[in-house]
Amino acid sequence: MSALNSVERTENGYLVNASDWNEEIAAEIFAEEGIDPTPEHWDVVKYVRKETLDGNEPNERTIMKAMGKLWGRKLTSKEMYEMFPNMPSKQGLKIGGCPQSTRKGGY
Repeated sequence: MSALNSVERTENGYLVNASDWNEEIAAEIFAEEGIDPTPEHWDVVKYVRKETLDGNEPNERTIMKAMGKLWGRKLTSKEMYEMFPNMPSKQGLKIGGCPQSTRKGGY
């Protein structure tokens, strides 16, 4: 049985309880989203999850700056959208088991 089937989700596929999240569930959501995750994908998801659980909801620019610092290179919005085609912050939240964003737009 899939780990995802054992947790409650919203109609948009977000976890109802962030505490239900684990990497097995994240891997299944990556697959649902059509993303074959690299270590960099995991970095983004873990960053977004940590920030959100700390009470911040990172936007695209914040994610790009943090990942650029972590990876030691300047990132472009295009590169982030190639990794997460349905918006890095929103897909990062979903895969990271966080509540759905209520923010409008990328910034």
